[in-house]
Amino acid sequence: MLSVYILFACSCFALHISTGIGDTTAIQLLKDSETMLSPNATYKLGFFSPPNNTNRYLGISFNKVSPTFFVWVANRNNPLEDSSGALRISVNGSLEIVDGKNDTFWSLNLSSPAPNASRNIQLSDSGNLLLVELDKSGNTTTIWQSFDYPTDALLPDMNITVRNTTATRLHAWKGPSDPSEGRFSLGIDSIMNPQLVLWDGNQRHYRSGPWNGNLFLGMIYSDPTNNYADTSIQKNGAQGEATLVYTGISQLSFSHYYFSYDGILSEIYWDSGKRSWQTVYKAPDDQCDFYGRCGEFGICNSGKSPICQCLRGFVPKNTREWKAGNWSSGCVRRTPLQCGTQVGKPDGFLVLKAVKLPDLEMWLQGINPNDCRTMCLNNCSCLAYAYDQGTGCMYWSNTLIDTQQFTTSGIDVNLRLAHSELGKKSNLKAIVAAAVIVGAGLIIAVVILWIWFNRWKVKQASKKNILEHLKHRDHKTQRKLEELPLIDFKDLAVATDNFHDNQMLGQGGFGQVYKGKLGDGREIAVKRLSAASLQGVEEFMNEVVVISRLQHKNLVSLIGFCVEGEEKLLVYEYMPNKSLSEFLFDSTKRELLDWQKRFNIIEGICRGLIYLHRDSRLRIIHRDLKASNILLDEQLNPKIADFGMARIFGHGQDKDETRRVVGTYGYMAPEYAMDGHFSEKSDVYSFGVLLLEILTAKKNNAFWYEEESLTLLGYVWKLWAEGDVGSIIDPVISDPLYKKEIDRSIQVGLLCVQENVNDRPSMSTVISMFSSDIADLPHPKEPGYNKRHMFMDSTSSQLHQISGENISITDISGR
Repeated sequence: MLSVYILFACSCFALHISTGIGDTTAIQLLKDSETMLSPNATYKLGFFSPPNNTNRYLGISFNKVSPTFFVWVANRNNPLEDSSGALRISVNGSLEIVDGKNDTFWSLNLSSPAPNASRNIQLSDSGNLLLVELDKSGNTTTIWQSFDYPTDALLPDMNITVRNTTATRLHAWKGPSDPSEGRFSLGIDSIMNPQLVLWDGNQRHYRSGPWNGNLFLGMIYSDPTNNYADTSIQKNGAQGEATLVYTGISQLSFSHYYFSYDGILSEIYWDSGKRSWQTVYKAPDDQCDFYGRCGEFGICNSGKSPICQCLRGFVPKNTREWKAGNWSSGCVRRTPLQCGTQVGKPDGFLVLKAVKLPDLEMWLQGINPNDCRTMCLNNCSCLAYAYDQGTGCMYWSNTLIDTQQFTTSGIDVNLRLAHSELGKKSNLKAIVAAAVIVGAGLIIAVVILWIWFNRWKVKQASKKNILEHLKHRDHKTQRKLEELPLIDFKDLAVATDNFHDNQMLGQGGFGQVYKGKLGDGREIAVKRLSAASLQGVEEFMNEVVVISRLQHKNLVSLIGFCVEGEEKLLVYEYMPNKSLSEFLFDSTKRELLDWQKRFNIIEGICRGLIYLHRDSRLRIIHRDLKASNILLDEQLNPKIADFGMARIFGHGQDKDETRRVVGTYGYMAPEYAMDGHFSEKSDVYSFGVLLLEILTAKKNNAFWYEEESLTLLGYVWKLWAEGDVGSIIDPVISDPLYKKEIDRSIQVGLLCVQENVNDRPSMSTVISMFSSDIADLPHPKEPGYNKRHMFMDSTSSQLHQISGENISITDISGR
């Protein structure tokens, strides 16, 4: 059992000094307008309101980082409705939160009440809030500590414990603006075989695999040799409990585990150079991480399509559902086991290499690997066994569920199968029958082989073409591309009904996009480049290279690609609501985009760009951000698409220049369109244009204020300077309830489109501006391209004729 060490004399700060044992009234410690800092000012205690929420909560946050990050909330399920709240010590010595009417909104259930004058609170440098009691000699005893009651974060020296009757759990927020306990929780599920488990309600959502004394056997570690000393499990059989102990990563600032409202557990730290949070590990991080994805006796491999397969010797329980991509019913055994009968050859074991151990294992201590095998073979209920040096012998007797194929890490599992399923020649009759079948099918096989060989030559030619364009790429990029399916053209033709017009989702200068359905039931979007496309092979391969190495919920996913002859096709996940421009600039569909949905879209685009610019392994400048390149899923969540014009930056590189200016008029930053200089701030400018379009529902390219020849940017800036910006806001969102947020968003958009590169904020600063972490926004300067004649003169006199949103320029030379 972990002991939590608190340094009082030099590392804790007492806000209240007791005034005497005889006090009989409650003592106020902290009013809503006040804050309390830990001795080294790392943590802060105070009242706060989450974004888009006026309720008040008492919480502990990091003090030296922005945006503010709360690691503990007291009254998360019972917020105050105004700022009259206060933290105090009650008459009986308990800690409580009350409002101006003296109503209690949160308090401690203490087993040993005492006069309040002998107690006070301390906030330690580890972020632990303590209620302490001082005796007459000045000695301090901890009565209660917040570390015993975590909310949604796990700080160094904090525990998660499971006991015979109780268990500590982290509970994620209900939403980004609602700290109350949400649907997801995190804890340890067992004392004997402890593992981390994420629950969605009462259902398992993700599990780490069992702890073997050194690491969790179901996690993929980037460096298994470091022993992962930041996390351990300590068992206490005498007390019937197991405790997860997190000590943090000493060389990283503010490292901790954070459990987000959408059920994602992340180990993060603060990068002071980038001024942003960086992720060390997160889960679920893969579509196979979700619990029981492939059902009983199924195995999940995200590198294959479809991702679910039945284990060898098993077949789908419901073939129709399985083919349709619903694998929840799992698989059943094809050939019964021999165990318990005297007929036939004995069962054997098939080794499943490097897998995540199935759930619900049982352990046998003190036996060697050979005895483990013998035990399983002699036990008719044993379905599989595995042996690990740290845990010993493990076996499964009821089912195998949540099995995942790993490429690194993992444990070998020995699956019990009937002898005939092990791939051995069982008898002479089988050999003769196989020979007859092979002989009878020889001619057919030759014909099939000839067809296959011709198709193979076509595919090899395609691969040669691809490799030719990849010869200067790094090995990691080539390896990532090799993992992407190279899909046959004929399969895509079948999926799209031979590229029928009825299947067309849209078209532009690059070609057409079609809706399709693959043989496994997945809906896809197929981007087919036309022969006259402005996007050539280089742009095509650039998009494949870039997007194959990116994974973020606000970036569209690439499923595969096809290069056959003159055909170049990209296969994406299907987005049923098409693009943002389909909604934003349509008088009917626009009604569906209320302010909350629009803000969600804005925030999602921000996070996607932050990932591209700062958080991914690569640094990507998109260079063609616009409304038609923002796709919307079923819930209208945004995903950035079309990376054909994207540019990868090297380590330490902040800007670049080109003589080949690409992108879309109206979204290109001035320094890029005129001089070919681009950087992250080029994307910031494009985002600013897009943001103002979202707020006004007007296209920048199509807008022209005749009186002063102003562009949309210039007109919005003019109205903002005059204090009349409300007149151009889209009436659909023009609600007094959201006026403050919308006005702030307009100002952020104008800051993004300033002409001078250095005046524009970074995307990480933009997200802080939206969350009000930066209280006073700078005054925006006049935007670039604020007048229509300036916009035309910067490129050509014909510009207004070709400035439609869907026209991407790919060959204009910068000065």
